[in-house]
Amino acid sequence: MTDNAPAPGTTPTPEPTPLTLLGTGAMGTALARTWLAAGHPLTVWNRTPARAEPLAAEGATVAASAADAVAANRLVVVCLLDDASVGEALEGADLSGRDLVNLTTGTPAQGRSRAAWAEARGARFLDAGIMAVPPMIGHAESGAYVFYSGSPELFKEHGETLAVPAGTRYLGADPGFAALHDVALLSAMDGMFAGVLHAFALIRREDIAPTDFAPLLVSWLGAMAPAVHTAAEQLESGDYGKDVVSNLAMQVAGNATLLATAEEQGVSAELLTPYTTLMERWLAAGHGDEDTTGMIELLDLRQ
Repeated sequence: MTDNAPAPGTTPTPEPTPLTLLGTGAMGTALARTWLAAGHPLTVWNRTPARAEPLAAEGATVAASAADAVAANRLVVVCLLDDASVGEALEGADLSGRDLVNLTTGTPAQGRSRAAWAEARGARFLDAGIMAVPPMIGHAESGAYVFYSGSPELFKEHGETLAVPAGTRYLGADPGFAALHDVALLSAMDGMFAGVLHAFALIRREDIAPTDFAPLLVSWLGAMAPAVHTAAEQLESGDYGKDVVSNLAMQVAGNATLLATAEEQGVSAELLTPYTTLMERWLAAGHGDEDTTGMIELLDLRQ
């Protein structure tokens, strides 16, 4: 038995999977450092070489070209600016036999198109959506995770490696689902922050400290968040009158106060009016006794 052989009756510890990372911006660098810290041999490439050099001091191999980086390892992770930059970076690379994981933010259609593109070149493919900002990467307590969709075989084989920087949530074989979930959650976040910004604008010229108001805002938004579950149940049942707490007619009536207060405070209501206008349209269509969930029908352009 050699010095490196496992003791009889024990299971050998698997060697960390080597991988390639294309893109060493803020997110790519955070991912790279986490994989390096976990002992994964890592080859990196960046369009601007100087941005990849600091990782060399931490143990990464810096490739001269994207094609060289792809050739170095079977598992290739891409974290670039957009879908076009992914195509440009991989244009001259041989993808045959590679496992390509695309962490670049894109649309569902781009995910599906890129999957077909990769598979036509002999690669297995996963698309992804990162639900984190760079400082959250590598810290389990941060709650960071990544949506993945596409090749189930690829995810099964490399899931543990992909889980090193952040948690993983596999959504199935449709390569568009990761981007769809990502954008849906980000869209909800944008709507929330629009409301937050309007709320701070209302108090801005008064003797109210934003830092005193912030805990009230966080508490209120947290208390309202479970209404998401009610909306989901209404959507699945098709019954927008189920478990209504504050019906549409009541909320539209209350909107007058919201808009009047904005005017009194000298605050533009442009963050509110798209939503209040939608409410008025749905009320005019005869849905005053229902919840606001039914307004989704006005958003569906494919009906």
